[in-house]
Amino acid sequence: MSSLIIQRQSLKFRARTYMAFVFTPRAPIADWLMELDATLERSKSFFAGHAVALDLSEVRLSPNGIAHLIANLAERNIRVLGIEGIELADAAGLPPVLRSGRGAPELPEPEPAAVPVPAAEGAPRANQAPASLLIEEPVRSGQSIAFVDGDVTILGSVGSGAEILAGGSIHVYGTLRGQAMAGVTGNRRARIFCHRFEAELLAIGAYYKTADEIEASVRNGPAQAWLDGNTLKISTMN
Repeated sequence: MSSLIIQRQSLKFRARTYMAFVFTPRAPIADWLMELDATLERSKSFFAGHAVALDLSEVRLSPNGIAHLIANLAERNIRVLGIEGIELADAAGLPPVLRSGRGAPELPEPEPAAVPVPAAEGAPRANQAPASLLIEEPVRSGQSIAFVDGDVTILGSVGSGAEILAGGSIHVYGTLRGQAMAGVTGNRRARIFCHRFEAELLAIGAYYKTADEIEASVRNGPAQAWLDGNTLKISTMN
């Protein structure tokens, strides 16, 4: 009589962090949806393909009200990944409740920069982690590059429909045709530089401009973008 041997494989778990936009509805919901529609009208592709988290800490909605709000967002092609700000008992039949999310800090007014003091020769540095990501190939349409720990440098071009997200600045040594979002973790000093500017959308922190809002005079040449207070500025570079 032959014996049956069952080999048990170990179950592996890995922690992973994803970036997502967070919507925070405010009462009355109908007015908030009207404001959202106005934003989507100006930038139809901004949330395309991105899941969002729904922070309901500033409204009091019943489970049916939450489901109705999620349905309204789905009609606008916005997919809700999860919900914050509600009790677990209220979440039956709804997207999962998200816990311990790490959000980008609110953008404060700029402060004078401290002058760095060079370390003594041979002294160990406090942080040895790389502060930049170098991409040597072109970023093609549909690709997404995200690096929240520092700057992103693209030696080639960025295709239409591609997106670059950086915690620091973005440097494109070719043509920038897609979406570039710098300072996504709240860095007000982040900038966007490109050798040839044909972008569909630029953003630094929470401030952005779509192609329709960007002056034609800065297109088809070297350009940079930065924050001046709460205004996203774009200019040509000589």
